[in-house]
Amino acid sequence: MRDTRFIPAPPPMRVSEIAELVGATLMRGDPNAFILGAAPLEAAGEGEISFLDNPKYVRYLANTRAAACLCQGRYADRVPAHAAILETTEPYRSYSTYLARAYPSALRPPGFFGNSKLAGIVHPEARLEDGVRIEPGAIVGARAEIGRGTVVAANAVVGEGVAIGRDCFIGANASIQFALIGNRVIIHPGVVVGHDGFGFAMGPNGHTKVAQIGRVIVQDDVEMGANTAIERGANRDTVVGEGTKLGSQVQIGHNVEVGRHCILVSQVGIAGSARLGDFVVIGGQSGVNGHVHIGDGARIAAVSVVHNDVPPGSRWGGVPARPVKEWFREMIALRKLALRDRDV
Repeated sequence: MRDTRFIPAPPPMRVSEIAELVGATLMRGDPNAFILGAAPLEAAGEGEISFLDNPKYVRYLANTRAAACLCQGRYADRVPAHAAILETTEPYRSYSTYLARAYPSALRPPGFFGNSKLAGIVHPEARLEDGVRIEPGAIVGARAEIGRGTVVAANAVVGEGVAIGRDCFIGANASIQFALIGNRVIIHPGVVVGHDGFGFAMGPNGHTKVAQIGRVIVQDDVEMGANTAIERGANRDTVVGEGTKLGSQVQIGHNVEVGRHCILVSQVGIAGSARLGDFVVIGGQSGVNGHVHIGDGARIAAVSVVHNDVPPGSRWGGVPARPVKEWFREMIALRKLALRDRDV
């Protein structure tokens, strides 16, 4: 079973209860059997539930010791006889639904001092609702507003006038300034929000700093990975839309507008004044040029560089990024040329 040092063991749940919870159909197995936890197929033991979503992991299915498996019906005949089969069209989403019920404390960082009576420094002009926790070393500036249920973790800084909604988490050593933050926002350690945008009027005699007079607007249910940086707007607001998830070390430049429910994987960089529609996905270590518009639902492959506007719903990749089919054709052609030259 899983180590409970950091994440408490979940309460036992019957297989039938899990099926009802996640909307799966119990194809086979004892509905009254208890599930005591979760693990990947190759690591699961007795009493644990697992899932199969990516076909790459089918090789682990035959030898899994899991007591139950969430999978699509087409894999049912490969599940070992000892394991209950919970059929679902979206195994990973179903698995995540179980995890949310079984391990609720893992959905949000726990803070670093629990319910310690020690507290950071709160300016007398700051306004905190009941139930806010300010951990040791944290600083809350004048006129800041923080909603109930929010945790400001150790050594974090909430600047003057910043507004943070309810049930948020501001991680250790994070710095928030010139920002309005919505509800249920999770900001992991080391994040910086609202610092100067990279704005300079360049000239032959030197570069003049341009005052950055905008804000950062972060809507509800956004999550920011560790050491992410979001610049405040130069002359209008930088915006991160509702439900968007940012991986670690993401950089968002001034005046950028990120739509709702976007996914920006670790080390993505978005240059100033770029605009992303809703449900855009950008793979890790990709860059987006300034003033570019990426349409709703577009997907950018990892390690790509986007120089031009991307139509809605399209899939692009490469350096420079272009439609995936075009990119693949070019890669195949280059490979053929390389093989031909090698054989000459």
